[in-house]
Amino acid sequence: MASPAKKVAQALEPERDLVQFLDHEGNLVGTPDYPLTDEDLQKLYAHLVRARLTDEKGINLQRQGRIGFHVPATGEEAVQFGTAWGLQDEDWIFPAYRTGHIIALRDIPLKGFFDNLFGNAADRAMGRQMPVHWAFRDAKFVSISSPIGTHIVQAVGSAIAQRNTGDKGISITYFGDGGTSSNDFHSGLNFAGVYDAPCVFVCTNNQYAITCRVDQQTASETIAIKAKAYGMPGLRVDGNDLLACYDAGMKAIERARSGEGPTLIEALSYRMGGHSTSDDPRRYRTEEEMEYWRARDPIIRVQKLLHNKELIDKKTDDDLWAEIKSEVDAAAKAAEAEGPPDVSTLIEKVFEEIPEDLRAQYEELIATGGLEGGGHH
Repeated sequence: MASPAKKVAQALEPERDLVQFLDHEGNLVGTPDYPLTDEDLQKLYAHLVRARLTDEKGINLQRQGRIGFHVPATGEEAVQFGTAWGLQDEDWIFPAYRTGHIIALRDIPLKGFFDNLFGNAADRAMGRQMPVHWAFRDAKFVSISSPIGTHIVQAVGSAIAQRNTGDKGISITYFGDGGTSSNDFHSGLNFAGVYDAPCVFVCTNNQYAITCRVDQQTASETIAIKAKAYGMPGLRVDGNDLLACYDAGMKAIERARSGEGPTLIEALSYRMGGHSTSDDPRRYRTEEEMEYWRARDPIIRVQKLLHNKELIDKKTDDDLWAEIKSEVDAAAKAAEAEGPPDVSTLIEKVFEEIPEDLRAQYEELIATGGLEGGGHH
């Protein structure tokens, strides 16, 4: 009998209805309907590298006690950047924990990413959110939800509202395989199917909902096949193949934008690190399984493609990684230097009109020196 690790590996081979255009050696094995230009490939590669190095920085900061928490996307970068590359400015994004890096596509400075991790004075949420709960209204990037799956129905409602108000945009939402076992997944897809919502659902099937393997939470042969029950197409792609993710994303985006309704994308990938900095994946995964996936690293795959196409050489590649690392380090340093939010943010910009009893408590707290330092928390 095959081990669980072998079963997982076998289930992900391309012959099992998995769309793939780029193998793990960086060789083209098919022609996508929506090909990426050489310029796009180079830009996307830089985004993938930046996401990887940003996560490494986030983990290091947490281990050093400088931030409290981080959720890395290591191994899943191609899914988010591939499927989001075809979005337009009017499209709304409803992300999951690991898809925060997409904000780079909306011209949000990298420092803004770290501002949230530190919960500092420059943080858009003024330190009120948990780390990795980014929200950028001006970039149409909705706050990440802590409860699993709740943002799926929010995306459907947004998509229907966009259509009803004549907005030309669509909504896209990201979630993991664990999210497909939530009530909101089923409610959201059912509602979207009935009302032909211009919505794209992207499931990053990274094999684990924290410690729970995907085969332990669903008996369905695939996640993509679930789309049929809700009257929409289900696309199943190699989530470590940037080209396949872009192709699927564009098909779903164009379908939604043209009024044809929603699409569910299942992108098969792998969480190469822990679920978060509070998790040790070695307790429930074998080294054999992790080694299998390291050989299929989505960034190395694109890197090999760029070398094969002579779009990059070793020196240029090394310089790129070094330049981006410096950029990441500088952004983290600048965010850390901001300091915490002012104590006034405890009550300001929380209510439209601050209740008198709350204001009185706040003023008493300041007057009695209830907060050390008198100005920050």
